[in-house]
Parts: sequence; C-alpha cells; structure tokens
Amino acid sequence: MGAQALLTLSPLWVSPLNSTRYNCSKIVLKSPIIPTTNICSHLSTSRPCATVPKREKDPKKRVVITGMGLVSVFGTDVDIYYQRLLAGESGIRLIDRFDASKLPTRFGGQICDFKSDDYIDGKNDLGLDDCQRYCIVAGKKALEDACLGTDELYKIDKERAGILVGSGIGGGTVFSNGVESLIDGGCRKIASYFMPCYVTNMASALLANDLGFMGPNYSISTACATSNFCFYAAANHILEGEADIMIAGGVEASVIPIGLGGFTACRALSQRNDAPQMASRPWDKDRDGFVIGEGAGVLVMESLEHAMKRDAPIIAEYLGGAINCDAYHITDPRPDGVGLSLCIQRSLMNAGVSAEEVNYVNAHATSSVAGDLAEVKALMDVFKNTSMIKMNATKSMIGHCLGAAGGLEAIATIKAIQTGWLHPTINQFNLESEVEFDTVANQKQHHEINVAISNSLGFGGHNSVVVLSEFNP
Repeated sequence: MGAQALLTLSPLWVSPLNSTRYNCSKIVLKSPIIPTTNICSHLSTSRPCATVPKREKDPKKRVVITGMGLVSVFGTDVDIYYQRLLAGESGIRLIDRFDASKLPTRFGGQICDFKSDDYIDGKNDLGLDDCQRYCIVAGKKALEDACLGTDELYKIDKERAGILVGSGIGGGTVFSNGVESLIDGGCRKIASYFMPCYVTNMASALLANDLGFMGPNYSISTACATSNFCFYAAANHILEGEADIMIAGGVEASVIPIGLGGFTACRALSQRNDAPQMASRPWDKDRDGFVIGEGAGVLVMESLEHAMKRDAPIIAEYLGGAINCDAYHITDPRPDGVGLSLCIQRSLMNAGVSAEEVNYVNAHATSSVAGDLAEVKALMDVFKNTSMIKMNATKSMIGHCLGAAGGLEAIATIKAIQTGWLHPTINQFNLESEVEFDTVANQKQHHEINVAISNSLGFGGHNSVVVLSEFNP
C-alpha cells in the first residue's frame, strides 16, 4: 500500500476556513486561456509526445465538486479537520481499542468517540462493520454539504445518482470475528450478517439503500490507491452520461488487531512507540515506516450542467485523472518512479493541463523508506522546475488511512484551494537531500493554488492521480 515492505519474496513477484461558494445561477461560461504546451518537453525524450489539449468548456463535460464529507481522527467536520491540520496537530496516539501491548507497533491513527446516531438508525446499525458506518456518515455529511440533505433529495433524479466508495480491506472486524467464531464453535456460530458485512462493496450498497440512489454502484479495491481510482471512475460515469451525480471516495476501518498485525508482519510500520506523534515523518532521513490510520473521505461529484440546474454550491473542479500499474513488485514501488511519472503525465493530459500550471502537490508520502523517494523521482521527472511547487504530506498528522487515504487527502487539497493555506508536513527534522521541493515543513504556508494534483499509490503497483483546481466559469 505504497509503503516499503521488507518481505522475502519469490522472484515471481518481481518483473525486470471559510469555504468559497459559487451561486450557479450567476455563472457565465467563458473560454479559459490555456497554454498549449508540449508536455513531453518536461519528460523523458524516449516517451511519446502529445500536445496538451485545451481545457474543456462544455458544462456537460465538466465535473465539479459540490460537497465533502469525512470521518477522521479529528472528527467528522471538514472545517475542523482542516483547522487542525493547519495547526500541525498530530492525531496519532497509543491504541486502546484492543490490547496491542505484545505487538512491535502499538500506536496509530485510531478514531475515538465516533457516533453514528444521527445518520444510521439503531436497528440498521446492528451488525455493521465500522467500515460501513464511516461510509454512511461521511456520505450523508457530503450530501448535506452539497445542499442535498434528507429534505432536499427531491431535487435530483435518483435513477441517475450513483455511489462509488471503495475500500482496501472492507469489513475487517466482521471478518476477524467470523473467523474466530468458526474456529471456536463451527459455522453455526457465525453471525447471519457475516457475509454481507465484510465484503468491500457493502459500504456503497448500504448507503444507496438508505438514500434510494439507483445509479452506478460498486466498490473499487486497489489498496491505498483506492480513493483516487473511485474519483476517476465516478467522473467517467458522469462524462459518459451514465450519471448526473456521484458520491465517491474511500473508507477504511483498519486499526484492528489483524490490520496492525498484518502490516507488522511485513515490517512496513514505524515502531516509535515512545514518540507516536513523531513517528510519521515523510521524506525525513530517519523515517522508519508508515503509521496506520483509518476513516473515510468522500466527495459529491456532478456535471457542471447538473450543478447549475439545481443552483448547487461549487467548491472546486475535478479537471481529470489517470490510473495505471507499475507491473514491478507486490509491495514496493518502482525505485525510478517511472510508473507514477507516466500516471501523472496522463492525468495532466486528461485534465488539459500543462506541467507549468501545477503549483501544488498533495503527496502520497507514507513515510516509508523506499516509497517516499520513488514518488519524488516521479514528480521531478514531470516537473523539471520545482521552485514554484509546494508539496506536503497529510499522512504526517493522520497516518496512512489505506483505502481512505486519497479521499481524506482530496478534501485537504480542496480546502487548500479554497483557503489559500497549506497545512504543514510535520516531523520534518532532517530532509532527504534528493527532495527538491518546498515540503511546507512544520509550519503552515499561504499559497494561492493554480492547479493541484493528489497522488495515491498502492500495494500491487497501483498508481492513481487526480487533478483539481478552483472552479473558474
């Protein structure tokens, strides 16, 4: 999941705070002036060249963000989440949800005091995994943010409203409990809700059942690249005319014994038990692995035409994205970063953006020994001049939330676009010399964002990149 794992693997696995709101009734569409730059001038000359197309103008072919919702170590309010990120506050703590005393790593981004009372009926909550609870709460809060609360859903055609929230693991607690029941008492002891509540698609399905959304509905599972894969796919459903509006993102409830134990077994986690809040230190020379986290991050995405018709609050624009695979190793990224570099290149082409327009990167940056520098190499391959680009790491404060990571980071990216403030990358003590970017070390910075990209990488070599900007009519 983007982190270096020191497994001994067979060669078979390796191949050579105020949101800006726009009243859509006042929008006047204009043709933006976009430089038609040859993007390949910024990339290796061995790769095929293509001219960046002009930015899309047709409101049917533009995808905008109209709502955000999350569940995080900092709670379920988007503005409070970003305020605490801006303050450089760490949400990492010693785990007390279960006995982790015998594990080499005993801390993480554990969600505490989570309540779903206002969003999930008590009877329907019975038997759910936190994975589904986080998704339902984040999804409904995103709809409220998009002015589509329970009393306002009549404004949309539910047959053309879809949900695409993925997860790397799915219902891990339900699965673990089911296995224990099987071992202890046989199959008759397994709970009746076991099968539906551990599969990864059930978060999207349950949210759709609750809301009555009958459009595209499924789950993508590409480890820690999941959320961006979902954004990319959701946008394509809108652009292909298959949906007017999509709830998309990722969810993970991974701070559980098997989650912590599994990543410990492949030696991917930091072991700074004496200083957990200083354990996640992206790009620092003394980093020793990632910190596990959990939560949910989702966006309401819709066509500009649809948003205008319902006078929706437009908070950002999804310009484009891309997905691909390193085809290299089961856990490690390509050391040269070529797979991610190609993914970034393709995302810019898809977005109609030149490399020179990008001035902010929300990096994957897990705090892994190999992964951090591989991502930097990929970025430097695309962006030859790094002097104008700011880059930060949300995971330094909330940990690595696996399938939910890209969703929570997309929200941080959009808040940065809205506010003009970048949250710091905390725990920057001894920066790697190869990192030729301003990493917003330890203190927030003011930065007017032109175009932003958010990267996500996953175990298996999955790469995903989304391109976001302020909405400009």
